[in-house]
Amino acid sequence: MAWISLIFKTDAVHAELLSEALMEQGALSVDIHDAAANSDDEQPLFGEPGNPTGEIWQNSEVSALFNDSTNVSDIVAHLTQSNLINIPLDYRIEKIADQDWVRLTQSQFAPIQISTRMWIVPTWHTPPDPHAINLLLDPGLAFGTGSHPTTQLCLCWLEQNLQAGNTVIDYGCGSGILAIAALKLGAAHATGIDIDEQAITVSQENAKRNQCNPAQYVFATSHQPSEPVDIVIANILANPLMILAPLLASLVKQGGHIALSGILHEQTAEVIDTYQLWFDMKSVQQQEDWVLLVGSKR
Repeated sequence: MAWISLIFKTDAVHAELLSEALMEQGALSVDIHDAAANSDDEQPLFGEPGNPTGEIWQNSEVSALFNDSTNVSDIVAHLTQSNLINIPLDYRIEKIADQDWVRLTQSQFAPIQISTRMWIVPTWHTPPDPHAINLLLDPGLAFGTGSHPTTQLCLCWLEQNLQAGNTVIDYGCGSGILAIAALKLGAAHATGIDIDEQAITVSQENAKRNQCNPAQYVFATSHQPSEPVDIVIANILANPLMILAPLLASLVKQGGHIALSGILHEQTAEVIDTYQLWFDMKSVQQQEDWVLLVGSKR
């Protein structure tokens, strides 16, 4: 089966109106994205709990998918004649052939080298280095595939700083990748905490896939360890990290460490000021616009 993709260039004012109108015209799906994506003019938008962005890309593309039997001329004519869209329509039509979508999706995810001795490997690939620490992880329903700079910053820090026998909490564990990496690096125990039950399910499955010892890990939506741990690592976003600061600080033993990511460079000072009450904080690494902050508990 083939499909037709009807793609409009528009502005921020009309993007959502156009999207809704296309759904009413029977689109199977509609996507709004930056018309300048993957170019020097790409417009990054970041939002997070407590401070969501109300913006949309100033130069947007609205892409609607239809069955190949659809008369797109009728759809465009209807949009032109409606009162909802009061600007000239700039559009193009693309044919999408039927494909082996599973194979195509898998081809987009190759092994990711984190360091000389650590890789993230989708299960359909053979590890490039069988002697490395290979984290077997498939893209799925929880954040943390290893492709995002914030995850890579955390993994590199764990590899360089975790000591054998350390206890670790991965707060906001997503796929469980950081807790699993900690165990493979020699942690005695790792606890993953996430408010999303789906993330907990995925984390447990990933831990089994990576042959982690069930006695050495816990994944739960809420879990209070019996005593503070050596390392708390949290890859979330700046606002939640600042709200959670008293809780996260209480989970770290004196002399232990906290590692925070999901923080944009311009948010660094505010997050450091928040955690400075308990920790000697510093920014240790940056990748693209994202930073990793680390603190030693006094």
